[in-house]
Formats: sequence, structure tokens, C-alpha cells
Amino acid sequence: MTAQETSVPSPSAGPQEAPVAARVPERVAAAARRFGLVVLLIVLLPVFAALNPAFATYGNSMIVLQSVAVVGVVALGVTVSMTTGGFDLSAGACVGFVVMVTALTMVRFNLTGGTAIAVGLAAGLVVAAVNVLLTVVAKVPDLVATLGTMFLFQGLALIVTSGQSVSAGMTVAGAPAPGRYTEGFVWLGGGTVASVPVPVIVFAVLAAAVYVFLNHTRWGRALYAIGGNAEAARLAGVRVARYRALAYAISGLCAALGGILLSARLGRGDVGAGDPYLLQSVAAALIGFAVLGANRPNALGTVVGALFIGVLINGLTMLNAPYYTQTFVQGALLVGALVLSYTGRRERSDR
Repeated sequence: MTAQETSVPSPSAGPQEAPVAARVPERVAAAARRFGLVVLLIVLLPVFAALNPAFATYGNSMIVLQSVAVVGVVALGVTVSMTTGGFDLSAGACVGFVVMVTALTMVRFNLTGGTAIAVGLAAGLVVAAVNVLLTVVAKVPDLVATLGTMFLFQGLALIVTSGQSVSAGMTVAGAPAPGRYTEGFVWLGGGTVASVPVPVIVFAVLAAAVYVFLNHTRWGRALYAIGGNAEAARLAGVRVARYRALAYAISGLCAALGGILLSARLGRGDVGAGDPYLLQSVAAALIGFAVLGANRPNALGTVVGALFIGVLINGLTMLNAPYYTQTFVQGALLVGALVLSYTGRRERSDR
């Protein structure tokens, strides 16, 4: 073999090395989309703790978890409704309606806390039934239908209370209301078990249940199949209408549970108490799309999204950031999460 022959480079070396080098930025971008939010959440914790040592205390961590518990419970329901391609915009109105209904049950009608819980859950099912009637039966688009339901039950909550807050000692027909919030009911909002607030425990149990339901049961797989392609799911034998009704029923029950916890924490029925929970729950559910690159509604992502919002708002509050910046921060976080999620989805579809 001559020297000239040995000096000839392998024709396959260049083409093999070039694609590997070209794929490095793609892998970095994919890792950023997959783990970016989780890493950012982990980074925020020591940053806030360094800026304000009180942030890292056990008491403040419980405050953060308790503040996101109601949001997380409602967001998990919204997540289930999104698995079928729907979108429950009535969740916040359902929370407010349940707050007023439970307050009326105990204060105005002097019934027990257990009765108030049952009435609250029933109210959530009523909201879900209206959504099902509009979306599944009448075939109204989900966004439009649930928006109408939102206004309907916001107005109904004002009508049944004459636009007034409901609290012990309020005047009804010229006389003091006969009832009050029961101790057992109030415990749901402010009680603890082994120093852990009850709402946090409820949130954790519900999150685990929704995760198992969506990822390890045939019902959850059917919901995802409908969200991916409803017609294909129907041809495969999935009863699309029933599963969409089930998704809205779960969303209504989760919103009702959130309303019960909020009512117990407030100890009164405040007009418009549920209004902030629409934005926060939807933001948590949509932020969950970008967690670990899921790019679909998922319980784990929703939990991380709720915690992200809670940690960020709590940290900014402890740093004395103006309260009016919180909505902007939530919106910016949501936009960033959506960009990460949908950019990754588009790139995968282009391959």
C-alpha cells in the first residue's frame, strides 16, 4: 500500500461527524423544553431564601402549599376536561357558586356541615350538567359553552344571595340568620393533621388519584384518545359523548371541592370569592403542558404549575413586590410555558 493510498481520508468520516455536531443545539433545546420549568422552580427556591430567610421556614412552606391547594384542586379538574379537547372556563364561577351555596346552607337554613358539603358537591354536578348539555347534547363549542355557563352561575350566585355576602348574624327578613358555620366544616379549611393543613392533604390525595386515573386506567386512556382524535376514538369503539360528559363531571366535582375548601377557609360566603381561581387554575393546567415535555394535559404537570405559581407569588410578596404585578407575572409565566410546549410540539410534527 502506497503513502498516497494511506493518506486518503475516509469518505464517511465527515458526513457522520457533521450531523452529530448539528444535533447538539437541538438536544440542548429539547432538554430546555423538557426540564426548563422544573429547573427554574428549583433555582427560585434558594434565590428567594437568600433574599429573605423567612421564605425557607417550615411555616412559610405550609403557607405556600395551603395557598395553592384550592387552585390545584380546581386546576386538576380543568386538566381532566382538557384531556378530551375541552376547556372548562366555568370552573371559577363554580367555585364561587359553591362558596355561596354552602354558606347559605349553614347560615340561612341552619343545616349541618355534612349537609353543606353534600349540597356543594351537588351544585358542582349541576354546573357540570349544564356544560354537558351545551357541549355534548347541543354541540356548542366548549369555549363558548363554558363561557356562557360561567356567566350563568356567576349571576345565579348573586341572585340567591341578593348580591350580599353570607355570614353568621346577617339579617334575613328583618331577623338575624339562625345558623353559623359548624366547627367541623371550618376545620376543612383551617385544620391540620400532623401539622399539615387539611387542604394540602386533600390536594395531594386528589392529585395522586387524578394521576392514576389518567395514566393507569382505561378511562384515562380513552379520554386522551378522544383529545387526540375524537373520530378515530369513536371508530375504535369509544363512547365519546359519555367520556366527554365524565370529564366535565369530574371538573365540576373538583371545582365544587375547591369551593368547599375555600368556603371553610373564609368562614363566610363572599360575593365573587371564586373569580380569581379561573385564571390561576387555567394557568396551572396550561403550564403543566410544558413540564417534562409532556405537551398534553397531565396531573403531575398541573401540580408543578400550581406550585410554581404559588412559590413565585409568595416569594414576590415577601420581597415587597407590588401586588398589582402578580397578574402580570402569572401571564408572563403562562406565555413562556405555552411557547415551550407548542414550539416542541410543532418541531416534532415537522420531523
